[in-house]
Amino acid sequence: MSQIVPETMRAAVYRGVNDVRVETIAVPEIGEGEVLVKIHTCGICGTDLKKIHTGSHDAPRVFGHEMAGTIVRIGTGVEGFAVGDRVMAYHHIPCGECYYCRKKTFAQCEVYKKVGCTAGFAPAGGGFAEYIRVMDWIVRRGLVKIPDDVPFEQAAFLEPVNTCYKAIQLLDLQADETVLVIGQGPIGILLAALARRTGATVVTSDLYAERHSVAAKFGLDRPIDARGDVVAAAKAATEGRGADVALLAVGSDALIKVAMEAIRPGGRVMLFASTQHGEAPFDPAAVCMDEKTLMGSYSASVAIQDDVTRMVFDGYRNGFDLTNLISHRFSLEDAVAAIDLASHPQADSMKIVIQPS
Repeated sequence: MSQIVPETMRAAVYRGVNDVRVETIAVPEIGEGEVLVKIHTCGICGTDLKKIHTGSHDAPRVFGHEMAGTIVRIGTGVEGFAVGDRVMAYHHIPCGECYYCRKKTFAQCEVYKKVGCTAGFAPAGGGFAEYIRVMDWIVRRGLVKIPDDVPFEQAAFLEPVNTCYKAIQLLDLQADETVLVIGQGPIGILLAALARRTGATVVTSDLYAERHSVAAKFGLDRPIDARGDVVAAAKAATEGRGADVALLAVGSDALIKVAMEAIRPGGRVMLFASTQHGEAPFDPAAVCMDEKTLMGSYSASVAIQDDVTRMVFDGYRNGFDLTNLISHRFSLEDAVAAIDLASHPQADSMKIVIQPS
């Protein structure tokens, strides 16, 4: 069962460090239990950029994992899906049975670490291409149907919202707590908006007033100018105590110290974007004597997948329109320019998406 699918397609192919080229490659073949999806929208994630700029993955590959599109071909044995279905695909799904899965630390599962979507070459998501092959274990547990009244752009946020909601759940926020979110790019705004939904007071910090204006569309109305003294501002907002939680939504090791100083004794710092190995100094006495907690959250959780699906789809109808985070839309032919802009954020750039169609 399939629509007419060409033998070749266009894709933004990673060829080495800082080297991405739009090329013609073969449309991937699918096997039993798999589907072929024609990509409509794929967001550019910071993890994609880090892989491109650091050479952490060998070449060639096609990155991109915040993706939504339409099923155009179905392999034998696939149940519950049909050609023409509008879908979003998670690129990581755990086994559900190993030690880490039993502990609900899904991102450490060996099956989870395998990528289950590809446009060809070594699996790497593949969303920066016209078509992706979705492998069988993803089809079974990580392929989500999109309602007709929800646009592909909204559905492409399912995976990033999942990662953010996982972090918020780990923090177990209380209504009397104050949360400082450092960084108001699209991920920072998602984290702040989700924190606000718990009833906590949310204060946001960023260098750009333009980003605070976007954040205001999500009810985030307590901005801090990051060019000033963020620690002092956090204390001023909390009767001198410091925030209960600091959420670091940018991958800057230097800001870990700021986050630790901005929270009260007994507070928590959540690292969300610190995905590159390195060393970062912090005061160990702040952890021991001041009883501050330094914690992290990485990637998505299958345990909250259904909750996130409802949140994103119902949210589009009820005031949680995530397409407001999209500042730039690029064609696949202009993918290199899209990646360059995403790599060098401007005051007016937020979520950047590639739309092959």
